[in-house]
Amino acid sequence: MRSVNECFDNVKEDYFKFLNKEKILGKSKAEKIKRLKKIYIPMSFWIENKYKKKKKTLFLGFSGGQGAGKTTVAKILKIILKKFFKRKIYISSIDDFYKTLKTRNKMVHTIHPLFKTRGPPGTHDINLIKKFFYFIKKKKFTKTKLPKFDKSIDDRLKKKYWFNIEDRPEIVMLEGWCVGAQPQSNSLIKKPINILEKYEDQDFIWRKYVNQKLKKEYKKLFAMIDYYIFMKIPNFNMVFKWRLLQENKLRKRSHSKKKIMSFNEIKRFIMFYERITLQMIKDLSKSASVIILLKKNHEIKKVLFR
Repeated sequence: MRSVNECFDNVKEDYFKFLNKEKILGKSKAEKIKRLKKIYIPMSFWIENKYKKKKKTLFLGFSGGQGAGKTTVAKILKIILKKFFKRKIYISSIDDFYKTLKTRNKMVHTIHPLFKTRGPPGTHDINLIKKFFYFIKKKKFTKTKLPKFDKSIDDRLKKKYWFNIEDRPEIVMLEGWCVGAQPQSNSLIKKPINILEKYEDQDFIWRKYVNQKLKKEYKKLFAMIDYYIFMKIPNFNMVFKWRLLQENKLRKRSHSKKKIMSFNEIKRFIMFYERITLQMIKDLSKSASVIILLKKNHEIKKVLFR
């Protein structure tokens, strides 16, 4: 039986390289070591055990509020699973499966103007994700391509820039804010929960359409996932705070000031996500197999395994 310490010795160098590359600073080396040993390595052992039990490609859903840190945690888990357990792991972001700008513009004119903003259910090409999942399950695997979305142009890139999948992954992680989201009852849908819903969706056409998508296409996709990992934020106010931090980081990194949101733009933007995020906190707190509890300072408080 391999131990946590053995795993730590094997992955620590790659882990620190990754933290430096991502400019994840501010914490002491001792704190970073503690996180690796107490949080990321035990999660990786849990995933490895689930894979060994299934004996074929394991599908994981990884969700949590915007800015919670899903992408960072997913990449750290990939380092450990690849380096120590020698697993072929593929992390797919639901963001890469956004519908094209042309398709979403059509939705603006034929369904509702709020579909101009990507993110909520209905703006993803769910059939494309399902095709990918079915493709992996096939007996004979041949290389395939997956879409790549460029947020700076708000559109999908041309096929020549897509991701190449050469080998069948042993572990697939679908990462995204709404992965595992459940639909609501019609009575809840009718009650606006913020000013965006109250004034820009008075006939609740947008909300109903989003909810309908969760009831049908998204439900079918989410049923294909074996286990869910959920990053639980302390409250919705933190989404705004953390999203603001993300935009400030982007501003520092980016040479162009285009597409970087202002304070008021972020405030409006997160209203698109509020209803589903709050419902997910209720639902996934009960149904997820792994719950990562976050503190208000963005630190991981603890990890619960079920």
